[in-house]
Amino acid sequence: MKNKILVAGGDLRQVFLAMSLSREYNTYIYGIDDEAYTENLKKDDGKDIYDAVILPIPVTNDGETLFTPFSEKKILLSEIAEKVKKGGIIFGGRFGSSEKMFKEKEIETIDYLSREELSVMNAVATAEGALGIAMEESPETIFGNKILITGFGRIAKTLAKILVSMGANVTVCARKKSDIAWAEIFGCKGSDFSLLDEKSDFKIIFNTVPTEIFTKERLSLLNPSAVIIDLASKPGGVDFSSASLMGIKTIWALSLPGKVAPVTSGEIIAKTIRNILTERGDMNV
Repeated sequence: MKNKILVAGGDLRQVFLAMSLSREYNTYIYGIDDEAYTENLKKDDGKDIYDAVILPIPVTNDGETLFTPFSEKKILLSEIAEKVKKGGIIFGGRFGSSEKMFKEKEIETIDYLSREELSVMNAVATAEGALGIAMEESPETIFGNKILITGFGRIAKTLAKILVSMGANVTVCARKKSDIAWAEIFGCKGSDFSLLDEKSDFKIIFNTVPTEIFTKERLSLLNPSAVIIDLASKPGGVDFSSASLMGIKTIWALSLPGKVAPVTSGEIIAKTIRNILTERGDMNV
């Protein structure tokens, strides 16, 4: 007998995730009310109990209710907990404080964002989305453009590779000497963050550091026509108030995979969850 999975809340990634999993599992949706996308998916009837529940990215914005941009109904996380059978699993992306509540109810939680395969593939969607924003916002070509990337994690590495292949003049600021060396191997100029304390003429800046590195003082040293695309999670890496007062355009581009490539992103999450279930060996198809 096929296991029952509930996909609850979230954006279009969750819809395409449910479509993908429904090919193998007995899959239902809840808290996703847009019939244009969900007409071929089974809906939760309010009575079913599930072997696994898959929550969105993020799981919640307030610690109490499920993130449900496609539903006007407020769904309490405590209600979700009641839908999981004893010994079942709740998957989610960025549980925050809600994880404690589930664990108090003795429900196992798995944050699929912690999986390396998902992080790597999400970096591709984020980098492509960021590049699209840059091309829309800049009056110049990427080719030959002076571009700065701060940080050199998965997203920054992917972005650097794409930009260099397009002929951009890319500089990477990183803390680790090893990251600076890898940036240079990628065809970029490498520097530590002291570069931000000097006057610069970068036209496009991609930030991936989730702490405020672009302070008021550092913003004053930038080209006034520069565009900063902040890809970092909260609280971001820019003093947004000071940037606004200085007339420096900043775009805080959160959750790009779900916005620019929901089909691919949903399939990536589905594949990751399949990998987890296969490794555990406790779910039937």
